[in-house]
Amino acid sequence: MQKRFFLFLVVGIFLHAESFSQNENVRINPVNFSTVVITDPFWKPKIDKVATKTLEACIYQTEFKTGRIRNFEKAARNKGEKHEGVFYDDSDVFKAIEAMAYSIKNTGSSELEKKADEWIDKIAAAQQPDGYLNTFYVLTGLEKRWQDMSMHEDYCGGHMIEAAVAYFDATGKRKFLDVAIRWADHFDQTFGPGKKDWVTGHQELELALVKLYRTTKNQHYLKLADWLLSERGKRLAKGYTWSEWKDTGYTQDLMPVKEQSEITGHAVRAMYMYTGAADVAANTGDQDYLKAMRRVWEDVVFRNMYITGGIGSAGSNEGFTVDYDLPNEQAYCETCASVGMIFWNQRMNMLTGNAEYIDILEKSLYNGALDGLSISGDRFFYGNPLASIGKSARKEWFGTACCPSNIARMIASLGGYIYGQKANKIFVNLFVSSQTSFPLQKNILQLKQETEYPWTGKMKFTVQIPRKEKATIALRIPGWAMDKAVPGDLYTFLDKSVSRPTININGQAYAYAIDNGYAVIDREWKSGDIIEYVLPMEIRKVGSRPEIKENNARIALQRGPVIYCVEGADNDGKVWNIVSSKESSWKIEPYNVVDEPIVSLVASLPVVEVDKVANRIQMINKPVRAIPYYTWCNRGSNPMQIWLPTSIEDIKINYR
Repeated sequence: MQKRFFLFLVVGIFLHAESFSQNENVRINPVNFSTVVITDPFWKPKIDKVATKTLEACIYQTEFKTGRIRNFEKAARNKGEKHEGVFYDDSDVFKAIEAMAYSIKNTGSSELEKKADEWIDKIAAAQQPDGYLNTFYVLTGLEKRWQDMSMHEDYCGGHMIEAAVAYFDATGKRKFLDVAIRWADHFDQTFGPGKKDWVTGHQELELALVKLYRTTKNQHYLKLADWLLSERGKRLAKGYTWSEWKDTGYTQDLMPVKEQSEITGHAVRAMYMYTGAADVAANTGDQDYLKAMRRVWEDVVFRNMYITGGIGSAGSNEGFTVDYDLPNEQAYCETCASVGMIFWNQRMNMLTGNAEYIDILEKSLYNGALDGLSISGDRFFYGNPLASIGKSARKEWFGTACCPSNIARMIASLGGYIYGQKANKIFVNLFVSSQTSFPLQKNILQLKQETEYPWTGKMKFTVQIPRKEKATIALRIPGWAMDKAVPGDLYTFLDKSVSRPTININGQAYAYAIDNGYAVIDREWKSGDIIEYVLPMEIRKVGSRPEIKENNARIALQRGPVIYCVEGADNDGKVWNIVSSKESSWKIEPYNVVDEPIVSLVASLPVVEVDKVANRIQMINKPVRAIPYYTWCNRGSNPMQIWLPTSIEDIKINYR
């Protein structure tokens, strides 16, 4: 069994390497998730829970509580039955299948594969003879299709393509892939240069077409993705809601993509579009896309991002407003937007080779995105506020249910974000216990990573290689380990680190060079070589720029990549009466939130209380506990804060 596994691993690596070997437009090729085996004590339980609890919830809601699967059955019967739900509900089915595909690869679950095949049969049966597939229009009138750009036909099609590619990668089965190809060919025959114009209402198809191109090698799909991006900014959009959207930049249609410099509009649509632009740039070498994305990225990270890596402060447009408008209690911060930040920043790292993009990816991953999934795996946040008076609650499902399946597919595919490679240079981007292999010029180098990150900063890497060979292993140095809270100065550490990352090789200190945020180890490797990498896991106090008014005279707490909050469940039910000065002393303490083992932070802090007998306000010192932000609201609705006031003048006493 073990021999068969390693044979599969080696074959998969060679196929991965071959698929990227001719791509000279990228600095780092991400290693495919299917060739990475995760054994991590932090992430493996979450990946397993997605494969069980999360997908069980998705399947139950999709099959029994909503009409999402029934719509495909009705479309196949073609008997004039009514459509159930919302016009974009097909997309949730496709994202769930994508999460199933990754989970099948991770766990080998025959039950998930059987369920996915069952759904795929129903989807295929609903496809029209010309390749079109969208249950809303099949059931409400095919004569209305492709007339309203705001109706998510292309968005649903994009998610279908992503799911089909993932399922083909996971199982080798072509049925769903062939459905997606027929749909893409139908779209290609309808739209493009010399045909009809089309501006995607909710960007997604652009990045999906690039994935289809990489799988099929059909240049039409890459060219179509590029053309879709070129359609933006020409004011060609049509639809019953588009007159308003065009004026506000809701769908990033104010100017051509290559000329954009500011983040606007709907956060998820923006993330998917810029991810698609990065994918096109990676396959065409178009530097104008990269330049535009860097400008927009700086606008996001330097002026419009929460400390959690969340984006999109306003619920009114599910997106961006003006620079530094980052309220805490009213923060929207959609889970899908944080997932989109992960997608986009991975692509930016791939294109540039710069580790600062992984810093942002990691911030979103451990905080803004992970918060969207409950510890139990079957409750969800749509929005992720940074403060609460105790009325927030995780939900079983949503009418618009994009977030559950989105966070599921993100966590299930985590293996694809850990490592990268370019020729004989290996990159370690995330610190997750795992093992994989890298084809070198003369050998296959197997790398095993062991860590208890994010709770400790200690990593151990073991090399296995048939024969000695010179190669480079580049370990990411997180910005937070070098006194940089984030790229730019939106957030800064208020205290200086007393330590720096260290590397030992076979027990001997190694003086590493730093290149683009990576500690570079360039040497001849032999089997049994061991790298010990230690990052300083100090408790850091964080401040923000004065333009973020709500954070003035407040601090946040960070340890490693993890942002902390105080929750009522750990602090006598109250958190709005706590004062934490810049000089406050915090210590780590092992703790559990429900059944999740964590590292908590504890301190003795002034707490404001009302003495009802004496009818006066008093300050007394009490023990206060902070927990990782992603774990809050798993013990019922509780008040919570990330940003703590540093003086009594800024305190809000909340006894509701």
